This record gives sequence, C-alpha cells and structure tokens, in this order.
Amino acid sequence: MAQCVQSVQELVQDSFTPMVAVLCSAEAERVSRRNRLSFAELLRPFCRLTSEGHIRDPNNAVLQVKGLRISVTSLSPSLKAPSSSLTPAQRSTLHHIVLSSQPPEGALSSITAGDYQLSFTGTTPWFEAYREAFLQTMPSSDHEFLNHYLACLLVVSSSEAVPFEQFLKLSQEQHQVQHSGEYSAPKWFIPNTLKYYVLLHDVSQGDDHRAETVYEDMKQRYGTQGCYLLKINSRTEGASEEEQIPDPWSQYLHKSYLHSVDGDSTSGSVTAEAPEQADTGEVSHNHSQALDTGALPPLSACDTGRRASDSTSGAPGGHGTCLTLNDHDRIRQFIQEFTFRGLLPHIEKNIRQLNDQLVSRKGLSRSLFTATKKWFGGGKAPEKSVAEPKSTSGLLYPPEAPELQIRKMADLCFLVQHYELAYSCYHTAKKDFLSDQAMLYAAGALEMAAVSAFLQPGAPRPYPAHYMDTAIQTYKDTCRNMVLAERCTLLSVEILKSQGKYAEAATLLIKMTSEDSDLRSALLLEQAAHCFINMRTPMVRKFAFHMILAGHRFSKAGQRRHALRCYCHAMQVYQGRGWSLAEDHINFTIGRQSFTLQRPDRAVEAFKVILEKESQQTATQQGAFLREYLYVFKQSGVGGTETCSDLPLPCIQSSATRVYFGPERRPAEGEKQAATHVSLDQEYDQDNAAMWCQLELQLVSAAHRGIAPVAFQPTQYCLHSQTDNLRRPLAVLQEPIIVEVLLRNPLKVALSLSELTLLWRFTADGASTELSNEDTSAVLTEEVMTNEVIADFPLAPEETKVARLKLVPRRTGQLSVTGLGYSLSATGDTAEADMLVVRGRQELKIQGPRLNQTKEDKMSVRHGRDQRLHPIITAPMPLLEVFFLQFPSALLCGEIRKAYIEFCNMSSVGLCGLRVVSTHPTFFTFGSATSSPLTPLTPGSAENCSAYKTVTGVPQHSHVLVSAQDFLQPSSVISIPIEGGVLRPGESMQLPLWLRGPDKEGVHEINFLFYYESTEKGGKISHRVLRHTVFICSSRSLSVTASACHTPGPALSTPHQPDPHQSNPVQPSGTLVFVDVENVNLSEAGVREFHIVQVSSCGQRWCLQTCINPSHNKEWRLSSRERAKLCFRAVQCRAPSDAADKFTFVDMNLANERVVSSATPCGDFFFRCCDTKSQSPTELSPTELDLHIIVIWKAFVVEDNKQLILEGQLHVALQDIGQKTPELHNLDTADMMLLRFRSEPALPPAVPKLDFSELVRTNLSYPESHSHAFGSSSMCVVCVSLTLTNMSVSAAQVSVELQHRNSGEAADPCTLFSWVGKSQYRVMLGPEEVRCLPLHACFYSAGVYDLSSCRVLVRPAQSDALPESIHSHGPALIVINNA
Repeated sequence: MAQCVQSVQELVQDSFTPMVAVLCSAEAERVSRRNRLSFAELLRPFCRLTSEGHIRDPNNAVLQVKGLRISVTSLSPSLKAPSSSLTPAQRSTLHHIVLSSQPPEGALSSITAGDYQLSFTGTTPWFEAYREAFLQTMPSSDHEFLNHYLACLLVVSSSEAVPFEQFLKLSQEQHQVQHSGEYSAPKWFIPNTLKYYVLLHDVSQGDDHRAETVYEDMKQRYGTQGCYLLKINSRTEGASEEEQIPDPWSQYLHKSYLHSVDGDSTSGSVTAEAPEQADTGEVSHNHSQALDTGALPPLSACDTGRRASDSTSGAPGGHGTCLTLNDHDRIRQFIQEFTFRGLLPHIEKNIRQLNDQLVSRKGLSRSLFTATKKWFGGGKAPEKSVAEPKSTSGLLYPPEAPELQIRKMADLCFLVQHYELAYSCYHTAKKDFLSDQAMLYAAGALEMAAVSAFLQPGAPRPYPAHYMDTAIQTYKDTCRNMVLAERCTLLSVEILKSQGKYAEAATLLIKMTSEDSDLRSALLLEQAAHCFINMRTPMVRKFAFHMILAGHRFSKAGQRRHALRCYCHAMQVYQGRGWSLAEDHINFTIGRQSFTLQRPDRAVEAFKVILEKESQQTATQQGAFLREYLYVFKQSGVGGTETCSDLPLPCIQSSATRVYFGPERRPAEGEKQAATHVSLDQEYDQDNAAMWCQLELQLVSAAHRGIAPVAFQPTQYCLHSQTDNLRRPLAVLQEPIIVEVLLRNPLKVALSLSELTLLWRFTADGASTELSNEDTSAVLTEEVMTNEVIADFPLAPEETKVARLKLVPRRTGQLSVTGLGYSLSATGDTAEADMLVVRGRQELKIQGPRLNQTKEDKMSVRHGRDQRLHPIITAPMPLLEVFFLQFPSALLCGEIRKAYIEFCNMSSVGLCGLRVVSTHPTFFTFGSATSSPLTPLTPGSAENCSAYKTVTGVPQHSHVLVSAQDFLQPSSVISIPIEGGVLRPGESMQLPLWLRGPDKEGVHEINFLFYYESTEKGGKISHRVLRHTVFICSSRSLSVTASACHTPGPALSTPHQPDPHQSNPVQPSGTLVFVDVENVNLSEAGVREFHIVQVSSCGQRWCLQTCINPSHNKEWRLSSRERAKLCFRAVQCRAPSDAADKFTFVDMNLANERVVSSATPCGDFFFRCCDTKSQSPTELSPTELDLHIIVIWKAFVVEDNKQLILEGQLHVALQDIGQKTPELHNLDTADMMLLRFRSEPALPPAVPKLDFSELVRTNLSYPESHSHAFGSSSMCVVCVSLTLTNMSVSAAQVSVELQHRNSGEAADPCTLFSWVGKSQYRVMLGPEEVRCLPLHACFYSAGVYDLSSCRVLVRPAQSDALPESIHSHGPALIVINNA
C-alpha cells in the first residue's frame, strides 16, 4: 500500500472528531464574507488544538487530550432522512477530488525485486484526499453518535441593534431544528446541546466600546464559560499589504462542498458526472454552484443571507484579506477557549452522567435484566425498522435505551481519547447488540472496539482484526451498507499496514471491490497493488495485475489520467517478459487513453510498440490495432504532408541493406550474351570474392609493370554486410546508385505502401549548404539528384520483400542516404481503409562491425563505421559493356569452337588499356601475334565452318619451326588490342575468340575479368573492371594415351644415334610411338562417331616421321566404346643454329585436309595446355623424348534432325622412351556418388605377402619384322621363343596360358592373332634353372601385333598358395608386312 503522509493514529483520530454546528446571523455572516469566507470556513484552519487539554474520567482520574481537532460546520437542516449510501452530489464531489489530485512531478520510487526494476509513485495523494473527503461525508446514523453534533456556536455581530434578540432568535432556531421533529438531519449527540454564544466584532468598522459593553452583558447572562468576544477584520480591504499574510484556507475550501451536500438534494440539480464528461478534470461553474447551494427552504432571514453569500466562497482571489496575523491568533485563541472552557467540560459532564446511569443498572443480573427489560422503563421498543427490513439492520432502539446509552458513553470517551474506557463500553454494547440480533449496532460496536483497542497507549491487547472482518462482512452482506463497510475497510487496512500485514490488507481491499462504484473499486485495487509490492517479498506480478484492474476501473469511472498511470506502472512488469498478449492489451489501452487526454505523441508511441514487435494476435485484432494506429497518427497531425515522422511498419532489416553502384546490365539481344558482371541477384561468396580480388590484383600489377600499388583496394560494386565498408565508396556521376532494402511485414494483415522513395542529404563540391529531399523543393532536388519513386508496393501478411530504389546523381559531392519515405495504409475494401493513409519515414541506421584490434576494443563493445550509404560522387568514367556472340554453353572435351566478342563504350569518356584475365586461361584465345586478327578461312574450312586454319591437297608431312613466344604472353593477363589505342565514347569493336572444351567432363565455372582505364587521368577512380562468369558443360569425347619404346628381342638392333652435323632427320632403328584412342562418349549430345583426321607432333629434338598403317584403305572412325591404336615412327630432328628455342611442328594428316597445327587456334591451345620448357641437348638423357602429340578429331552430331560437324584436339606428352602416358581421368558414375559419412571399423593391418612374380623372369625372342605374301597364303606362322628363368634357390611351378583374355575385355587390334600348337604349358623349374619353350604365332593380315598377351603363372613348388601372374614389362611388338 502506498505510503501516507499521516500516521495511522492521526488518521483515525481525524476521522472521528467532535462535531460543532454554527448558526450565524445575517450581519455576522456579512462580516465574515468580507474575507470571502463563511464563518465556519473562517474557523476551519484553526480547529486543531496546539496545546493539551485535560478531563477527568468517572474515576476522577485526569486524562490528557493531545492534538484534538474539532469539526466546525454550518448548520444545514434537512427534511429528508439521511441515506445509507452516498448521494449523487457526494459521489460527484469525490470524483472531482480524485480527478483534481495528480501525482507530483518526479515523485517516483524505485524498487528492485528479483530481476525487476520498477519505478512508480510511492505516495497516492488522490487516495488520501478521497479518503479524507469520504470520511467527512459519512451520513449520520442512529446506530452511532460519532458524527452527531455536540455543540452549537451562535454567532451575532456586535453591530446588531439588539444583539441579545439575535442570540435568542438563533437559540430558538437551533432548538426548533433539534427538538421539533420536523427535520431528519442533522442529528444531535445529547438532548441538552451545548450552546456557545459568540459576539463577532468587526474592528475596522465597528465600535470597540459598544462591543465590550455588549460582551460584559453577555458574561452576566450566559456566564464566562459560555460566551466569547471575537474580534476580526483589523484592516480594510483596500489597504496596502505591508506584510505577506498567509492563506491557510485554500487547502480546506474543497471540503466546504462535503457538508453542503449532506442536506436534501431533491431539486435534482446535483448529479454524478458521467465518465465521458470527466476527461478534462475541470468542474464547471454551474456544478460548483449546485454543490454550494443548500436545498432546504429558508428557516430564517439570516439563513437566506447566508446561502446567498455562499456562492462567493469559491471565487478566485485571496482569502482572509481583512485579517492580520493578530486576527489569526485571535481565532486560534477563540477555538482553544471554546474547547477547553466549553466543549471538554461539557463532554466530561455527560460522561459522568451516563456512567452514573449505567452503574445504577449493574446491580441487576444481566440475564434477568435482559429477560424483563421490555416490561420496565429501560427496555427498548420491540418494533422493527421501518426503513430497513429485519434481515438487514435488525431492530431499532429508542433514544433512551440503555444499550444506546452505553454506545453514547463509548463514543464520548473515544472522542476525548479515553480509549480504554471506550473499548470497555464498546465491548459491553457489542454483546448486548449481538444478543438482540441488532446486527447494524453490533457491527458498529465491533468496528469501534477494534479501533479503540489499536489506539490504546502501550497496546495492552493485540489488535482484534477479526472484529473488523466481522464488522465489514456484516455491513456488506447483512446490512447492505457499503458506505460503512468502506469506512471500516479503510480504517482496517491502515492499521494492518502499520503492522506490516500487507497480505491481509490487500485481501480486505480486494473484497470491497464491487460493481456499484467504479471509483471506489479503482482506488482500492490500486492500494491492493501497492500492498503486494510493499511486502517483504514483493509480489511483482500481482502488483501489475491489480494495477491493470485498477486502471480498467479508473477508465470506467472517467479517471483517464489515473487509468493511464496505472497501465504505465503495470507495463514495466510485463514488458519484454514474453507476455505478448498482455503487452498488446496494455499498450493499446495506453494509446487510447493518451489520445483521449490529448497526448498524441504518447498515443502514437504506444500503438507503435504494438505493431513493431512479433505479435500472437489474430489477423482481425492486428487489423484493428493497425487501423487504430493510423487513425491516431493521422488525427494527431504527426503524419501530415509537411513533416514526416517515424513509422513502425514495415520492419526494415537495416543490416541486410545492399548498395549497388553502376547501371543495370542490358539483357541479351538476339544471339548476344551480355557479360554477367555484378548484380543484386547474385549471392555473396567469400571464396568467390577472394578469387575476383586476386584476378584484379593480377590486372593492376600488369598495368603497373608487374608491381601492384601500395594503396590497392579491390573494386566493390555491391556493398553489403560482408564487405569492407569502413571507407566511403566511390560512385560515378550520371550512373545510378541502387539501394536494396529488405522490408518485412510482421503482421497477419496485408500492408500497402505507396510513393516509396529514398531520403538523402547531399553536399555538392565547393558548397557549404547541405541539401535534403525532405526539406528542399522538388525542382532543386531534381537538379541535384534523380530520385526513383515506387508508386505501389504491397506487402502480403508476414511477407519479406525486397525494394530496390534508384538514385542518379547529377553533381559531384558527398551523398548520404538517410532513410525511406513512404505512405502507409491498411488494405481493405472499405472507404475508411482508403482514407487512413499516413505519410512517414524510417531511418536506415546500419551498425558497423565490432572492433577487436586494440585492448580497449576487446574490453568494451565498440563498433566501427559502416559507410555503404555514404558514397562520394566522382567525375565521369568510361563504362564498358561486353557481348559474346555464338558463345556455346556445352562443349565436348577438347572441342574447338569459334565465337566473337564485342566491346562497347557506353559512357562519354574514352576507354583505353583494355585487358582480360581468367581463371581458366586454357579455355580461350584471341589468336597469336603472328596470325592475322581475323584468321582468313580456307575454302575447305569454309565449307565445314571449321575453326582451324586448313590446307587442302595431297597429304604431306610439313616441318614448321615455331617460337613459343609467338603464342604465349609474359603473364596470364592478356592485352586486348584496340585500334588506335582508345575506344571512343559510343564506339564498339568486335574480335574473334576461340574456345576449347575442358579436358575433364562436368560443369565448369569459368570467370573473366576485364580491366580498362579512362583516357582522362588524375581522377579518384584509377581503373574499372567488368566481371563475367560462364558455365560450360563438357562431355566426354576421346581418351588418348601414348607410349614410345624400342622393340625387345635379339632381332632388335641398338638404336642409331643421329649425326649432329646432319641437317636431315635420321631414322633410328626400332623407335616407335603408339597412340591409343578410345571413344568414351556414350552417345551424349547426339554424337554418332569420331573421325581422327590428323596426328601432329611438337618438340625440340623429336618428331613423328611416318605413320605405320598396314591397311591403307582403313578409315579412322570410332563409334561409341571403340578403340584404335595408331603406330608412328619417331625420329630426331636437328633445327638450325638460330632456332635453338623453337619447336618443330609436324602434321600427320589422315584425311584429305591438313590442319595447320602451328597456326591459331591449334598452336595457341597447345602452348597454353602443355608445359613446353626449352632445354639444351646436354640436359636431356638418352631415353628422354620430350615429344608432344596433338590428336585432331571431328565428331558428327545430330541436332534438330541436322548433322553438325564438331572438331577438337587432344594433347599427350611423352617424356621418356618406355613410358606410357596416363589416361585422362574422366568422371565415372561411381565418382559422382555422394560421400557417405559413416564410421566404419578400421581394418587390421595387412600382413605383407611374398611376391611370387619375382621368382621367375620371362623373355620373348622373335624377329622385329616378317614379310609374308598374304595374296598366295592367308596364314603366316612365325616362330617365337619363351625363355623362363628361376631367380630363386627353391623350385617353382610355372603355368603358361597362351589363349588367355580377361572377361569383358575388348579385343585389341594388335592382339588379333592366334597361337597354334599347344596352348597351355606346366613346367617345374629347379633352383636357378633356365628353360626355353618354342611357340608358334599365326597371323591373318599385315599389321603391328603385340605378342605379350600370354599369361605366366608361378608359385613355389611346396606351397598350396594360389599362383600369381608375372607382370609384363612392356609390349612385344612385331611388324607383319605384306610381301
């Protein structure tokens, strides 16, 4: 419960004070009204005694009365009986009291409960004001006497002609009101009411001598204890104020309403204010007059004058203007004299009288007295209540009933702070009332008994809280008197709070809430919330829950400011705790209350919070929230056309903002393919970015003579969260800047955005004024910047969508993109939805990366700058666009295709220094420097659209010396020639481009980076680059392997070394080159067959001489999975002395057309694909060949029912004689399978096995060549000798299988012969034994045959192991010629 200014003892004592009535003559009232106060109001600030009083109890013991306060009110008789509930006028007064009391500025208390940090008002002055006013508006009742009048002040002015007649008249009037029975109110404590005569003297206008004379007569007539001369108005109204006189009446003026409304209100002019009319917190002037005006017919002329002058009591201006400080002291002295000499002796006297009456009755037995009280004079009348049924209030006692006398004595003792005697009397009366089932009387006695027990000094007994609980329950349920139940609750909770029993206090407060009074329920629920938060272990969530309930009831009662405050307090608990629905309800209510209270900024902020966060509300509810927000936003004037305020929707993910510098690439035109470059549709890849950076570094280094500048920074066309944004980017004048913003609709209802545009600030070079499209005219901004506007941008429910907005700078300077401006509306078919369109903005604030370089950065959270939205606009630069013509998307491995590339300068600045670099330099070539740029086509090649330079005619073996420097560039960077060195603005040029399919099948990503510079040097941008990425799908074509060897055997002579002085090649004996070609294309891409059209060689020492083709009429065509073995004789060549670093090209064409392998593109791709390092003859070993083979092929493809001819080339390098080149690795189906991530047990280490194949050596002896006339005999038989040598000291068992062939192995052309005679031998070889086996081979046609097809198996003689095959160390080739 909130902390109170008063202590509990002071609160209870001030709630029950002696009541004193005031009756004034008209003249006396006029004297008081000179100070704009009635006489009762004049006395009110001085009614608390500053000194102690004394009385004697019935036992003649002296008691001290400390801090006594009396209640002085004007006498207002009423014909209507007082009601048990508050009148509408009283309710309205309480409403205005609460409404006018607001929390002081900055009066917030902070409390930490767990992880909650709360700030709320620690005091509730509105509740204290309500409580004080409520306790003073308590209607008088017959069951208690605490609010009955004990005395009456009769006030007459000293200026009256006959003052005693006025005293007599007032005395009679008082007697009539009390004893005539006509008036139901007010009620009087005892029949013999104390009358105190006051002569009011106006010092500034009256005669002091006459006043003293009249006062002396009064003392003679009424006694010195019953009259007083009060002098006031010591100064005139118009006198200058020499000293500042305090105004103690202001804080009491509103309480004057409380007593004026106690009377009859039958006129109906006073009504409770409706909640809808209470938002302003002001009381109308007519309403104030209604509260101040009495409702009774006048009893006398003085009463009429008194009421007529009441209307000025609340008038603005100072009060007590005719009073001095001495007058204040006189009034204070008057109250003290009246209390000590008149009121307290009167109360003491009545206590003694009542005590004597009660003592005289104690002699009788209580049971006997109870049984016979109705037959004796002291009994009560057994009549039922007329106004209330027996079930609610029980019986009504006559005034002289002994039970009421006990209660009366208890109330008198309580008023003079004799709490012990009061408790005894209340306890006694309680028993009597309960025995008579007089529940209203019993509840009152229980209530006051509990209060008396609490107020007893020294606390002789504990506070009987159950007394209060019983009294409250009786008031509510039995008596149906909510006013008394509320009073009892207010007192009890204060007492419980003082004892730290906050839980019990909260329970009482919550029980008192009901539907009959929203204001009372709101105040009590708020106090219950404070009880929960002030407990030893604060109950934070209960505090928030009851604050919400209190706010709801405040809102129903028309107390919108208090309702708003309660909801704000509760919001601290629910905010950010996952109570999304509760947060939405609270924020929605705060928004509505704030808007009603003319606080649009706070209302907009509350609705904004609802829409910003993730919500679990239904789509219908979210739509209602959105419409409410738009309505409040528009009505508040925040979203007008002149000013733009921040909008909560849609959500902008600022960190995902991307900025692209440069124009969008034009789409392909017909067969043209534009360079892909960089676009916002591409995903960022860190490895890919590093690759582009490395390529650009190569280009820049090549442009700067091989040395990269120290301040090199890679070009970034697209900036985002993963790029380096610490430096301000550079943008080019007249080139667009595209900003991509990610917008998300968090709601389940659709949003409609219109007039979406970027907001920016711009400072031109040389200017000091900053321009902005938010506060600058449209004409001026168009001269500086062209701004794209998206007319309509809908967002579906919970949709995330990208908006791309474009800016085109028209001047150089510094640009800053600050945010988005747009109009927001809720989609709907109603006219209301179309009208709710507001204009607003959202800022684009991007947080830079966290700094982690220095120790200070690591110890704190610091973020660097992100400058992606703050570009610098530079001077114009050239803009290159590249187009590719006839560029394929699929190639066969090694396929050669001719395409064209077109370069266009799209800017107003000249372009120079054009270069290109690629991740696959072997993929393309622009041609060699020695060939003409366009490579004219020969007639034969034109016929087939060949990409090669060809020569038609009879086959010939040409030897061409070529330098590698004619085809290779110093680095991988290629300089692209431009006619005149400059590509002027608007010009374009076209160059041929040859492509070669990658040697491995699959999809290949090939990247090109083009580099160019501006002809105007000295700009901030030194160069520009253009990216292009192409994906080429390569399919299998041919598999080529090669080998070179000397034919083994006795018939093979020692190779002849050529004479170095001979100019012509010399044929060495037995040096053969075998080229194995296999069609590995599985009819992919419609390929039918491959034709081997030419085999060329390139080397510095060796070259091909002749093709050994026994079947001259055979065509070299390979269908799918077919193989061919080509045999060539290789010889050494001697180049001239001036061509030591040159290579010899020899073309062995197998068709009618010869491809010039030393020209573009064949020579280009050869030197790019093969490692051709020049070596001196002394560096070469005798067995080293260093010979390169080029196999040129054609393929026939069926596409769209048309046959196309493809061509290509494959390369094989032979380094040593006897070496077989590895077959090119083509991806197999098994290689494309996904990896299986599973744990398998490790295999045990293998035990090393004995290699049986090393036990026996084999050697075939046969002639190198043999001639036979196949025309006369179709079968040729040649004798062959197989020598077996046992290399070990143990016996070995050898098996020879002549007709062996692996299952599934394709038949090799060189093995198409037969062994005749015995086909299998089994031989036992002794230790180190040599044995020779005669064999016979049968051939059916001329050709080159391999005799090493037989298999030899060996195992130790005494072993059961499986035999192992002896590996052949090379082919055993024999040439069969047709004689």
